[in-house]
Amino acid sequence: MDDFTLARVLHVLSIVPWIGGVAFVTTVLMPAIRRGNPPETRLAVFHRFESGFAWQARLWVGLAGLSGFWMIYRADLWSRFAEAHYWWMHAMVVLWAVFAVMLYVIEPLFLHRRMERSTDPVRDFDRMERMHRIMLLFALLTVFGAMAGAHGLIG
Repeated sequence: MDDFTLARVLHVLSIVPWIGGVAFVTTVLMPAIRRGNPPETRLAVFHRFESGFAWQARLWVGLAGLSGFWMIYRADLWSRFAEAHYWWMHAMVVLWAVFAVMLYVIEPLFLHRRMERSTDPVRDFDRMERMHRIMLLFALLTVFGAMAGAHGLIG
């Protein structure tokens, strides 16, 4: 197996638990927390569960980034970023960058402390749930575009 094939395998392998985890948290965990807990406790309940996902999310997002950038470098795909019909390449990088900044910078350095001292946990949980929905929609559109584009369906 050549290094490009290995990178592609690792890339897809990392995307499945990453986006699948986002989907689970967004469509199962957060609604269950909403249904089963009083509004003022939802944020704290979410953070108890989320701590078990954080290291996994960092692992999969990191592996997706490394393998993705390796494939771009190895196949010299940089020119695709200058062409609009490769919009899905841009979407993959933007999606990865948003999650990387959130998981490696914002959450550990700022967000966890802010949430622990939240003066309005009801509003903060609602906002977090809304952001998860937006990011899941963007992630699913990106996966659709990437798979369709990589296999010649679009572009």
